Amino acid sequence: MEAVRKVASLWRLHVLVLAFTIAAELVGIVKIPIGIGAILLLPLLYSFVLGLLANPNITALGRKFIGSDEVKAATPLIVIAIMPFIAKFGTTIGPAIDKIISAGPALLAQEIGNLGTIILAFPIAVLVLRMGREAIGATFSIAREPNIAIIADRYTLKSKEGAGVLGVYVVGTLAGTFIFAVMASVLATAGILDVRALAMACGVGSGSMMAACTGALTNAVPSMEDEIVALAGASNLLTYATGLYVGLFIALPMVNWAYRILRGSEDEGASGTDGAAKPATNKQEG
Repeated sequence: MEAVRKVASLWRLHVLVLAFTIAAELVGIVKIPIGIGAILLLPLLYSFVLGLLANPNITALGRKFIGSDEVKAATPLIVIAIMPFIAKFGTTIGPAIDKIISAGPALLAQEIGNLGTIILAFPIAVLVLRMGREAIGATFSIAREPNIAIIADRYTLKSKEGAGVLGVYVVGTLAGTFIFAVMASVLATAGILDVRALAMACGVGSGSMMAACTGALTNAVPSMEDEIVALAGASNLLTYATGLYVGLFIALPMVNWAYRILRGSEDEGASGTDGAAKPATNKQEG
């Protein structure tokens, strides 16, 4: 009964979610032609924007309707909301197993792309933005839950590395779905890359980003919907299975090595070396 009363007390949250869903579905898919293709605006994106506007930590308007209790209740619901979508993979991966096996080498090789954050983002973070060891946590991965666990275990989330990974996690949660949906729709309609390659690229280890990415691809190429969902699901599963080990044994040592090369002895109070956290850096004043 206590759980029922608690859910009932969050009626504002439920009403807003229902209203946002109805509004987004009524708008439907909007196609914006651009030079090389088209941007597909999906209902998920409208819900995302409306959710931002209702966030009490972002807008004053949101604080009039949503309180801290609703925010705490909404945070873990993304996992529950994405479960039906994840379950659908089980029904699509099986029938398409032959196509997945035929794409095997490509599917495995694309996991190397997880190291792209180090190659692209790390030099900018250190040399341009002049970040300290926050850059290690921010750029050794795309900063989803398994990657946060690695940093928490090696350095703790109170360290500079912890601040970096949490910062990227928040930004990815807020903007990742929008960016993925726009990129997928543009590339799919431009015809630059094979749709199957784009489908595999959707599986980066984030359920919400994958949902947005596959949604854009299936709307751009509806005839390949089952194959897109199957390849994206298999890729996402592989990322979860291998991403933790790639991050722990390859990416994190690599980014620590690169940091020493670029910064030399200028370590700005490093919280550890190659995962060995120093207790002194984890103390909090007050």
